[in-house]
Amino acid sequence: MNIFLTFAYLFFIGSVLGWVLELFFRRFFSSANPERKWINPGFCTGPYLPLYGTGLCVLYALAKVGTDAGLTDVWWKKLILLLLMAVSMTAVEFVAGLIGLKVMHVRYWDYTKQWGNVMGLICPKFSLAWALVCAIYLYGIHPNVLKALEWLSNNLAFSFVIGLFFGVFIIDAANSAQVVVKIREFAKREQVVVVYEQLKAHIRDAEDKIHQKTSFFRPFSEKVRTLPEYMREMVEKEREKLKNFDLGGHRKTGNGH
Repeated sequence: MNIFLTFAYLFFIGSVLGWVLELFFRRFFSSANPERKWINPGFCTGPYLPLYGTGLCVLYALAKVGTDAGLTDVWWKKLILLLLMAVSMTAVEFVAGLIGLKVMHVRYWDYTKQWGNVMGLICPKFSLAWALVCAIYLYGIHPNVLKALEWLSNNLAFSFVIGLFFGVFIIDAANSAQVVVKIREFAKREQVVVVYEQLKAHIRDAEDKIHQKTSFFRPFSEKVRTLPEYMREMVEKEREKLKNFDLGGHRKTGNGH
């Protein structure tokens, strides 16, 4: 089967399943969502996360090359393959986060409070989580991925669905780029980094206060205020918090001490 179609299919599967995984993680386990609300984990409108699609393509390629090279024959070779996969996934996460931070001035996730973090983009805790994901993939998911690819090769008509997915995804990404431009312009002007999840939570809280129904698929909708106004309000709120704490992180009293 054509290699392009193979990776397009994997990107499609990974992006959608990754979105579902993040949806339930944020609903039931994320400390950034103490209200336990359903939150759209994506930046785009549709149910897909390109990071996971890219990750699945990387894991498939490494598992295939590793298997062909005999890295699954003995336990220490398996360990090498798993370490290589975990490092690769950490690298994908770091590059994606770095692009967001340096180019878009947006922090998609924040590990700054995690031990051993690098720029708040990667940390040992989540690298271990990636290692666990890689082990689950290699021994539980990869065989099913191979079966899925075999099914696709026998049902090439399904490639129409893949093409439709990419058509919708490209249009959605182009539309979402307008939000990215607004955030980037504001961040550069104010010389700040906009925390993606914090901005979504701020918009959600503002809409809740006036009993405005929050849009699940459009978390950056401008129903109450414009996006720059939301961001300015959020930044001012954070700056006000910093004024109330001294350099040691202690809350100041009324006399300023």
